[in-house]
Amino acid sequence: MNSLEFSLLVGTGSVAAGFLGSLTGLGGGVVIVPLLALWFGVDIRYAIGASLVSVIATSSGAAAAYVKEGYSNLRIGMFLEIATTVGALAGAFLAARVSPSAIAVIFGVVLFYSAYLSNRSRPEHPSAARPDPLATFLRMDSTYPTADGPRSYRVRNVPGGFGLMFVAGALSGLLGIGSGAVKVLAMDQAMRIPFKVSTTTSNFMIGVTAAASAGVYLSRGYIDPVLAMPVMLGVLAGSMLGARVLTRAKSRILRIVFSLVILALGVELIYNGLTGRL
Repeated sequence: MNSLEFSLLVGTGSVAAGFLGSLTGLGGGVVIVPLLALWFGVDIRYAIGASLVSVIATSSGAAAAYVKEGYSNLRIGMFLEIATTVGALAGAFLAARVSPSAIAVIFGVVLFYSAYLSNRSRPEHPSAARPDPLATFLRMDSTYPTADGPRSYRVRNVPGGFGLMFVAGALSGLLGIGSGAVKVLAMDQAMRIPFKVSTTTSNFMIGVTAAASAGVYLSRGYIDPVLAMPVMLGVLAGSMLGARVLTRAKSRILRIVFSLVILALGVELIYNGLTGRL
């Protein structure tokens, strides 16, 4: 295929990636990297570089809509971003010393574990939760809109969530995924934040995390503008569409979509990593 056909196909796939990334808080990169590496034969490091650019676009597009609607918790996002940014820099430096096949297998294992955790159901609104002293001190407890009006929630286990965010940032730098899967799970499972707040706050955070990693990839020549441009435009369009759909979607449906997407990608990445196709 010629360069125009390649750009159109990549852009179309990126729209779908941005839509899924916006709905689930994954950031689009979790779909972009396998899409480019497995379907289009792009070197996985260049795929990660383009993915990081797309993650920044997703965050810019979807996060603005979520903040306006009142879903994202900015206090939580800014505090946890400290850990993810430091982790992202560490992961980006490590990426140059790890083989593409190893990166693919690590990516697949992370996706499997993410799918497992996301389906460990719990009450969406724990009414008897005790206040967390650190969350109270940082004024993280807040509300989010529902069909019945604003609903309050309490943030739990802030230190545990902060530690997981460092891991999320390291995975972002290593894998180019924006680490949305780990961020959503850290907020949803460890910090007991409602799923819609977790996904929207993740979308707010991933742009900063990805920007920290993208600088390292750019300095090493792994960001190709010809590849990154259609990816960025497609993901941005998809993320804006996803932001409109999420406000009306049910949390259970979002969890199912989240799990199915990352399970399928995890299987494909591990298989191709172990067979040396990347």
